[in-house]
Amino acid sequence: MASEATLPKFLDTAAPRVREAYRFAMANPHEMEKYPCFCGCGKMGHTSNLSCYVKTLGTDGAAVFDEHAAGCGICVDITQDVMRLSSEGKAAPEIRAYVDAQYAQFGPSTDTPLPAN
Repeated sequence: MASEATLPKFLDTAAPRVREAYRFAMANPHEMEKYPCFCGCGKMGHTSNLSCYVKTLGTDGAAVFDEHAAGCGICVDITQDVMRLSSEGKAAPEIRAYVDAQYAQFGPSTDTPLPAN
């Protein structure tokens, strides 16, 4: 998990699970870009669940945050599921299959390539 100190001010009053999701996304950007989001944010240019949290990530790790996930339960739920399944030792393809099955009912997904591993 990324440090609480790295979180932007707009999360100061956010629920703990939202703050935790942002921290996980920051600490695991390459993992989070393997999973789509199903809240309809693809229309906003998002390409994965990571996009709901981070607009850009510099080579030094500095982030330009996206506020979208702070107000979207689907984004946060997906991240919480990825966190849980990862901690259970599930591989990316298995997690992706779970996310696709659980969330497809909510809307079109972002155009996120399937993970190789």
